[in-house]
Amino acid sequence: MRAVPMAAAMSLLMLDHTSMNNMGFWYAIASGALASGIGYAIWYTALPGLKATHAATVQLSVPVIAALGAIVFLGEPISIRLVLTSMAILGGIALVILEKQPANGVQ
Repeated sequence: MRAVPMAAAMSLLMLDHTSMNNMGFWYAIASGALASGIGYAIWYTALPGLKATHAATVQLSVPVIAALGAIVFLGEPISIRLVLTSMAILGGIALVILEKQPANGVQ
């Protein structure tokens, strides 16, 4: 709620620089409704098979997936920064998912 006044003010300031066309409208619908809808459908199908900690951890991979999508679909360059941060994110996820449980149940 605290961000709404700032967003509204910035929107009013940028109003002269906005434009809308038919294709832009349909691209927004496709990326928002269709892509998000498909993503949520896949996520909620996979969710029952995951433990809560694994589900929460796997969600952290979303930035890596988005970056890969940008590389594939938008032609974004692969940078050393992208590679290193992706490795850090995926490595952290692997540490949580591949965590060994104690043999005698002691934590």
